[in-house]
Amino acid sequence: MTDTTFLKLGFSSCPNDTFIFGALANNFLESEPGFNVFIGDITELNQRAIQGELDIVKISAFAYLNIWQDYTILTTGGALGKGCGPIVVARQGKNPRELAGCKMAIPGKHTTAHFLLDFAGFHHGERIEMLFHQIMPSVKKGAIDAGVVIHEGRWTYHQFGLKQILDLGAFWEETTKLPLPLGVIAIKRRIDKKTMANVNSLIKKSIDYARKNSNKIWPFILKHAQEMDREIINRHIESFVNEYSLDLGNEGKEAIRELLNKACDKLKIQKPSLPLFWDDL
Repeated sequence: MTDTTFLKLGFSSCPNDTFIFGALANNFLESEPGFNVFIGDITELNQRAIQGELDIVKISAFAYLNIWQDYTILTTGGALGKGCGPIVVARQGKNPRELAGCKMAIPGKHTTAHFLLDFAGFHHGERIEMLFHQIMPSVKKGAIDAGVVIHEGRWTYHQFGLKQILDLGAFWEETTKLPLPLGVIAIKRRIDKKTMANVNSLIKKSIDYARKNSNKIWPFILKHAQEMDREIINRHIESFVNEYSLDLGNEGKEAIRELLNKACDKLKIQKPSLPLFWDDL
């Protein structure tokens, strides 16, 4: 059994995650268990989850296919929504077909953004993994032809003189009629269910604390943010911290199942055979 006195918690430096987990990371809540916090890029979080290094970890929804045997999914803290998915950007061009054979930057092969590029089906060229904040500058200077942009890049790409070629999130929503599951909170299956329930509740309390005490959370958000414009940070939080962050609900769970099923079909791999969500264990 895992020692649940302190659990290793990993989340990204993005404003939605630092908003959600800020109260827990800064011990603003009385919590049991306590948390040893790791903050990293989503690609690093995905990799650490694959290696089993973290007890609770924010990962790309698509990356869950690599860890489902060892982790289940909490129903709070995730990143799902509408109108907030990744986009494909380039210096020029009007439609995706013009980029079919181009050199495309992606924010990690295990990211949901990468799966959505496959799901859209237009790109067959070389793909280069980059940290998400390096993609737009690389496209701007011509080191790469186009890129899949995530996080606040959805609102700042024009500052780099780039054009949006395709909204991958909108493509998913139009095709499936479901919200887009970008990220989920995974917790090790070997942790007892009572502790899982407690962690799930603590994340919800952490969100509530951040909403009521923004002055205490903002310094933590700004300390880790890539984009310092407060308007952009607010848009980021408003887009990614929503009703699905508080509780996936039936629609959120359905969206995650749909994404994982479509990914398994495309990759021709085994679908998870264990319950996906902690409350179904």
